[in-house]
This record gives sequence, C-alpha cells and structure tokens, in this order.
Amino acid sequence: MLTGRVNAPEINTSHGWLNTDRAWSIKDFRGKIVLLDFWTLGCINCQHIVPDLERLEEEFSEVLVVIGVHSAKFDAEKQSETILQAMQKFGIKHPVVNDADMEVWDQYGVKAWPTTVLIDPNGKVVGQHAGEGVYDTVRPYIQKMREEFKGELSREPLDFHVEQPAEAVLSFPSKLINDGEGNLYLSDSGHHRILKLNQEGQVLEVIGSGERGFRNGGYGDATFNEPHGLALHDSVLYVADAKNNAIRKVDLQHRMVSTAAGTGELDYYFYEDSLDESVSPNSPWDLLLYGQSLFIASAGNHQLLRMDLETEQVYRFAGNGREALMDGPLRDAAFNQPSGLGINGDVLYVADAEASAIRTVNVTTGMVLTPLGRGLFDFGDVDGDADDALLQHCVGLTIIDSDVYIADTYNGKVKVLDMERRRVRTLTDGLSEPNDVHFLNGQLWVTSTNSHQLFKVDLHSGEKQEVVVKLGSPKGMN
Repeated sequence: MLTGRVNAPEINTSHGWLNTDRAWSIKDFRGKIVLLDFWTLGCINCQHIVPDLERLEEEFSEVLVVIGVHSAKFDAEKQSETILQAMQKFGIKHPVVNDADMEVWDQYGVKAWPTTVLIDPNGKVVGQHAGEGVYDTVRPYIQKMREEFKGELSREPLDFHVEQPAEAVLSFPSKLINDGEGNLYLSDSGHHRILKLNQEGQVLEVIGSGERGFRNGGYGDATFNEPHGLALHDSVLYVADAKNNAIRKVDLQHRMVSTAAGTGELDYYFYEDSLDESVSPNSPWDLLLYGQSLFIASAGNHQLLRMDLETEQVYRFAGNGREALMDGPLRDAAFNQPSGLGINGDVLYVADAEASAIRTVNVTTGMVLTPLGRGLFDFGDVDGDADDALLQHCVGLTIIDSDVYIADTYNGKVKVLDMERRRVRTLTDGLSEPNDVHFLNGQLWVTSTNSHQLFKVDLHSGEKQEVVVKLGSPKGMN
C-alpha cells in the first residue's frame, strides 16, 4: 500500500490563514488526501504550477485537499495582506497558511520553491516533489491512494471561504507605454485586458473581453491571461501575455488581436539548447523595441529573447537559463526572473527581479554587467553608493539621460540610479508594489499595482498625484 511512515508535522502558525475563516491542523484532514504547496508570491516557478494544482483539485475534488504554505523569501512577502493580494491576482481558491517564520518549511525539510508534499488520509507523509511539472508527477500517486484507501476516504466537502477582491476600474495595473499622440496603453492585468487612456485617465479603448483565456479576435472577443509588457510598432501593439506564454499582436487599425508567438505551453531551454532555433516565450513580462527586433524579458526561463519583427520568429538572446547573478558574454550570463526593460543608446537595461538587481546588456558588444545588485538573497532598502545600495524585487525601469528610474516593487518606492555618480536615491515612496515607471510629458507615470492605482510623480519633488481612471464614453466621442 502507498502510505507514509512519518507523521505529517503540524501546519498551523501564529501568522494566520487566508481564504478561510478558521485555522486548520493536519488532523482536521483525516480521511482526505492532502497536497501541501510551499510557495512564495514573487517566484515565477511557483506561479507556473497554479494551473496544475487547479487541475488536480478539479479532478479529485471529492477526496483531495490542497493547502498553500506561503513561506516568504522577501521581507515584503511576509504580510498576510500582501499574500492575499497575490492569491487574488493568481486566482488561488484554496486556503493558505502564512508561514512567515518558515517554521512549517523547516519541519518538512523543504529546500526550494515550489515544493509540493503529499500526505495520505491517515496523516502520514508520502513524499515531496521540488519544482514544476506537478500534475504529471503527483497525479499517479493520488490515483493510487484513491484506490488503496477507498474504504477510509471521506467524501464530505470541507467548507472554505474564498475572499473576493473589491470591484474597481483597475485590477493589478502593470506595464504602460504611450503612443505618438500622448495617449497611454495600460495592462490591466487582473482584468486580463489592455486599456487605452488619455492623460486625464479617460478610457478611450478596451482591448479584450476581460475574461481569462487565450482567444484571438476582435477587441470584445479576444482574451488574455495576465498581460504585462507592451510595445508599439507603427499601428501594431505587441503584448506580453504572461500566463499564456505568448506574444500577442493587436492591430490597432482593424481592432483585431492575433498571436505572434507562443502556443500557451511553457517552453524551456538551457545552455546549448535551441541556440539559433525558434523558441516560445516563457512567462514574458516586458517588451522593448530596438530596430527590427522586439526584446522579451522571458521571466519564467530567466532569459532575454529576441523576436524578429519581419518573421515573428523568437530566438534566445541572453542568459543560459540558470537562475543566477552572473555577468559575461550573452550566452554565458545568467539572470533572475527578468521583469522590466529599458534602453539607452545601445545599452539594454534589465530589472532582474529575484536578484533585486539592475543589469545592463550592450547590444553591440554582447556583454552583460551588473551596475546594481549582488545576488539572489541580497536585498533590502538602502540608498547611497551603488556598491552598498539595496533594492527589493524590482520589476520595472525607465531611463532618462543617465538616470535609471526603478520601480522598487517590494519597497513600495521609486528609486533613481545615477549611472554617472553611481549613487542610488529614493524619489518617492508610499506605493503598493509599483510595477512600472514611464516618462511622459515631463512626469513619471507609475502603476501602484496592489492598490489598483495609477500615479503621476514630479521628477524633482517626488510628489504623487493620482490619475483616476474612468470608464465610459469621454465627452466628444460617439
């Protein structure tokens, strides 16, 4: 019989639970097969397995209970409110315990995010699996336990309480760009759509039905799955459709959405894999145009990709696929969930989120360097000399002259890296997970993602002014 020998350690903590109105212990789940998911909200690989968990929950709904154990990497990820925001963003419906002190993590001997642990109906640990590919790995064990414990399984549903987000015009606004007329395109990622706005915040166009999906067609029919980065090339808007692992193409003249690259499936390539061959994006998070190329921050495989705009073929550009902070030539260097792109001349700037670093890629010489940041577990909130300064999970940036403006996401700030003086300072704070910074008409536009707001920030004083986004027909429009 497939059964464990070790009693499953307790999962309750002093930091409380989410998506439920009570605390739970292992003994509460006697008679159920339990799958624990150890995750942390900024980890892209943790996000990749959410669909696998949903499939298992649906397929084995009568006998399986999935419990999230949120064991934070970053300080900012330890707050229950922040975890709840992430759960709502990713559509997580099962209960999650806040393991802020990593007590449960240590009790189960977990070493990496994500890790899943399977517990039999008698409360014994069957085994654990680190990494992705959870559905195919875990499903046979659940099937076997369902047969072997047939007489002991409880099919009584457990009552969990899913906390719903409040309705608002914006839901987790992400990346933004502008067109030649000064209008903005904004990824309304939680609503799975793109908004075209004027500078007063009036919505001029809505691209996408608002449903989570992967469907081409007209603006009202097309669907996205957590869109982020945007790039405008003539009358074509390219969209990094992150959770569809695709680059979508919006024909602004004919108001149609198609797919330029990606099949919806995760694609992986490391070291010598698929060099000079066409690949698919893996959780693309940001886009940047450079001549006839579209650079892609492929966060899920820790690389930069390049799409040829003429052929729409996507190729590996920089990064060996390892998650590490390593400088050097394009194919030897390593990145850490690259999530934001900017350019100054021939130098590409990268917000390398999981290393809380700013990287540069010289497109001409092919060298990758790190002007700010030290490693995967070196983060904080320190201004000053670039050698001493620390960021916390930065995901967006833009360059004005020799200054790099950074969405220092988990610190809730916009910081400025002066590349000439090699110093870092804070421009403004009080934001909630800012995802992008964009320069337009002498001001910095910033998405405050977790507060579902858009701000303009004065470049000198750092003073913030909210731009209230309004749906409905603007005056003068039919």
